[in-house]
Amino acid sequence: MSAPRKTKNAPAGAASAAQAASTLLEGRIIAAHGRHYTVELADGSVRKCFPRGKKAGAAVGDRVQIAPQGKDEGAIDAILPRSNLLYRSDEMRSKQFASNVDQLLIVIAVQPTFSDDLTGRALAGAWSAGISPLIVLNKTDLVDELPAARARLAPIAALGVPVIELSALEPDNVHTLLAPRLAGRTNLLLGQSGMGKSTLLNALVPDARAATREHSTALDMGKHTTTSTRLYHLPEPGGDLIDSPGFQAFGLQHLTRDDIIRGFPEFTKPIEQCRFYNCTHRQEPGCGVVAALESGQINPLRYALYQRILEENLAGQQRY
Repeated sequence: MSAPRKTKNAPAGAASAAQAASTLLEGRIIAAHGRHYTVELADGSVRKCFPRGKKAGAAVGDRVQIAPQGKDEGAIDAILPRSNLLYRSDEMRSKQFASNVDQLLIVIAVQPTFSDDLTGRALAGAWSAGISPLIVLNKTDLVDELPAARARLAPIAALGVPVIELSALEPDNVHTLLAPRLAGRTNLLLGQSGMGKSTLLNALVPDARAATREHSTALDMGKHTTTSTRLYHLPEPGGDLIDSPGFQAFGLQHLTRDDIIRGFPEFTKPIEQCRFYNCTHRQEPGCGVVAALESGQINPLRYALYQRILEENLAGQQRY
């Protein structure tokens, strides 16, 4: 009979790593402001968390592993794999802010006039990331201007984007028409100034203002809370809603050419007729997209938006 094998002791480093891993907690980021994060754990408790060292890159909606510190704080040790990552954009830069989003809720209004450009960019950003868009046409009580708003939305509705008409001043209608569409999903709320986004948020989440004040106190942010991003749990029938005050449009500068094309689903079939596999759908001979544009199958305003986004991204790549 052979002699029993001797077992080796595990290296001290491996043992300490295993022990550290066993103390990690898993949670979800539900609020963010700068390098301050609020992480909700499985039991519903929350911790104020910070990234380790100079690490950054976390976003509301991220599933993370944290190392507990003290009674109610922690350090973000790892960000778990995401289904998508979204960026917000201003005149200066793009910054990631939300992840693992299922549906984009775009709030526009009968009055004031909404921006076709920003709406189109939001749709392109959603589709490029595999996110379903949903448009809410607010302030439908302004009946005289309603037909014009519907006409402007017609090209988007023709692409299959659902449009829900309501007045955020009527909470019962909001819950009847909109709440079932949000159930079981993580929804991102987007709206220009004056569209009634805050009124809609308060109709969907009655305690949103109180939750925002509580978050402000916990992170000692005071008036700066209006620039933070926060996830709210919706009442029955459920779902989650991410709100980012001051958010105007998706950041699209990081998109590749293929990403941009995915943001225009009406190009999908015409692309099959393109002569060249690397067609940019601008000036190439035998382009199926240009042919579809000329035959009226693609809306000229949508095509012009595609050209603008593509040119902006190409210019950005040349700068960097």
